[in-house]
Amino acid sequence: MRIEPYDPQHLDAVIRLSLRAWTPVFDSIQKAMNTDVYQAFYPDNWRVSQQKAVKDVCAAEDTNVWVAINVGATVGFVAVKLHSEDRMGEIYMLAVDPDFQGRGIGSALIEFALDWMKDAGMSIAMVETGGDPGHAPARHTYEKSGFELWSVARYFKKL
Repeated sequence: MRIEPYDPQHLDAVIRLSLRAWTPVFDSIQKAMNTDVYQAFYPDNWRVSQQKAVKDVCAAEDTNVWVAINVGATVGFVAVKLHSEDRMGEIYMLAVDPDFQGRGIGSALIEFALDWMKDAGMSIAMVETGGDPGHAPARHTYEKSGFELWSVARYFKKL
């Protein structure tokens, strides 16, 4: 497995693996969230909004993206934003193809991103994820990489 800079030729594979990786996450979110709020967030199906989110992140000038390649196939990606004013790097998006999860690819992408942030002069790294059961593997991976949880309470109400 190698990590290389994102190229637009990777986009279709990155979208496919992301939607596959995030299916159990969104199933969990849907069960945990108020139905009306969930529908307000994802009126056209979560896949539509997430596909757009991945495309936007991969094209954003303020985001650096790398892909994990295994035997010629794109099997994961990480997107990083720098918040220079705070000297903080943010792992903004991360996904590993379900067929390749549990092999250390997510951890390798995180470590690569952390090294890149440090080389860019950042002194803090941040990642945000959900507290629902579907995000448990992500939380485990982040904690294994040395991230510490800072609890935040976020409330939603359908208007």
